[in-house]
Amino acid sequence: MAWSKLKQHLESFLCPALYGRVEYRATGYRYLPDKAGLCYIAVDKKNVFNMSDTTTLIRWYQTELDIKNDSDIQIPINNEEIEAVRKDTKGIVPEDRLKVIARNRKISEYAKELLSAQSSLSKSNFVVVATKFLSISIEESLESNDILLNILALVDRRVGKKRILNMTEKMKLKHPIVQYFYELRLSTL
Repeated sequence: MAWSKLKQHLESFLCPALYGRVEYRATGYRYLPDKAGLCYIAVDKKNVFNMSDTTTLIRWYQTELDIKNDSDIQIPINNEEIEAVRKDTKGIVPEDRLKVIARNRKISEYAKELLSAQSSLSKSNFVVVATKFLSISIEESLESNDILLNILALVDRRVGKKRILNMTEKMKLKHPIVQYFYELRLSTL
């Protein structure tokens, strides 16, 4: 599908409040008219999300430290995770430390997921993901681990006010750019 047609399809699914504010842009090459160069999403004429930006890659360790130091990020820990730590440490660790160890393990996993999502995103092809978005259900896009599918679904008119409001807890564990688009959509309600 040509870029202009794909862009037209994507913009037809934008929620009315974001129409004109959210734009899908791509640089084109004169000798490759059917191929998009750099693709990005602009909000209010400002480039907020570049699919080919190599500067978005961050180190896993730094991400882990950022998550640990950010008091706004709530990482829920359940009893199964605490029991797993207790089993690994053979019961010699005090109760209060078990929670800390379980939380640190979960933060480490979360940081690794963020890094893998970002590195795969920088390699992804916007056109391929956008075409996939147009062919799958909105529920699949929202539940996906693909950052771009999440963003396209959040700005979609098929996602109603009630569903947006019910996603608050789920969005806390998503990538910061997905959270940005979630906040943008919340502001339109």
